[in-house]
Amino acid sequence: MFFSTAHLSFTTAFFLSGLAFAKLILLALEKGPLFPVPPNLIHFICVACFPIQLQKNPSPKNHNHFPKWVFPVKVFIFGALLLKVYDYKQYLPQNFLLALYSLHIYLELEISLTLIKSLVALTLGCDLAPQFNEPYLATSLHDFWGHRWNLMVSEILRLSVYLPIRNLRVKNSQWDPYLGIFATFLVSGAAHEILYFYLMREMPSWEVSWFFVLHGFCTASEVAVKKNTKLVQRWPLSPAVSRLLTVGFVFLTGVWLFSPQLIRNGLMERFTNEDFIFIDFFKRKLVILVGFFYKS
Repeated sequence: MFFSTAHLSFTTAFFLSGLAFAKLILLALEKGPLFPVPPNLIHFICVACFPIQLQKNPSPKNHNHFPKWVFPVKVFIFGALLLKVYDYKQYLPQNFLLALYSLHIYLELEISLTLIKSLVALTLGCDLAPQFNEPYLATSLHDFWGHRWNLMVSEILRLSVYLPIRNLRVKNSQWDPYLGIFATFLVSGAAHEILYFYLMREMPSWEVSWFFVLHGFCTASEVAVKKNTKLVQRWPLSPAVSRLLTVGFVFLTGVWLFSPQLIRNGLMERFTNEDFIFIDFFKRKLVILVGFFYKS
């Protein structure tokens, strides 16, 4: 709450108040990224304080098989194209600007978390699990939220909310998985409201909560429909159509419910201005470094 910059407020709220707190609670229950306990204190502090987890059982399903040039392309799109478009935002339609902000949130989150993971992995000399798995290729909401988007958070929510809700009843019911899914999204919505409060210091408008309520209901309904094999066989969808429908739904509902509060409170402008300051700072340092080597 003492930080004036949006990036530092977000980092401490997300890394420490959110993830680190949940990891320590799960450790007390002998679960989560900190269990089994990392081999030394440095590993323990890094895994606790950063949105990372040690690679335990590599699974092809959660691995990113895309070539290495994909990440630099994302960095180029964010730094050289997206931020430049903001120079003309007074001429852009409001809906198009909302779409740009949604793309901004995704790219900046993935780029920053990937860089942090790479630096920590280089420092510790160990393999770390990926945080994203190309979410724009998701073929369903369950695939998007469970296997592609922010995998660190998904795993913590699965261990701390979904599985306990499923195992809460002595006698399992066919409704337990759907109740677990919906409860997971409710908790995620509450966590985002707290994060928004840290960033904007204003009482919640509950729009972001409704975003996760909607996605919780739709994801649970999707899982229920897919269990009806006859229905799935009767109306099969190609992967291309499934991706278009999934990403389109996430994008449109995000523009409708997730982004407006950030824009009304000027948070996206703060993020953008700080991005420009950050880039200019490294540009100046790079020029000085190049000049030094040139003179040498």
